[in-house]
Amino acid sequence: MTHQTVGHRHSTRPGLPDDPRAAVTEPTPSCPVEITLAALRGRWTTLVIRELLDGDRTFTELRQALPALSDKVLSDRLAHLTEAGVVDRRREPGWPSRTHYRLTPQGRRLGPVLQALWDWGATTAF
Repeated sequence: MTHQTVGHRHSTRPGLPDDPRAAVTEPTPSCPVEITLAALRGRWTTLVIRELLDGDRTFTELRQALPALSDKVLSDRLAHLTEAGVVDRRREPGWPSRTHYRLTPQGRRLGPVLQALWDWGATTAF
């Protein structure tokens, strides 16, 4: 038996969740889609995540992988992703010190999301 608030409203519209949070009339910060979009916000963010999906990287390695990305924007994106819980930052002692970045388990779950966005965009003409 399901809980009285779960499982009664069956969506007849494909792609829409059977979740009470989906029945809103305006965007809310607690909406899972808005949370995901907020984590991915900003130009270059998806490319930084793409690089980290291949494994841990230092700031220098990320900069080399994305040469058109400025140091300031890379720093901003990494700070945002760290704050969003997508990236872990680890500073290695020594001279010069090195800072390593890696995706958190939650961040790794963005891989299929990025793939779905790619797939949709690859078949859509504007």
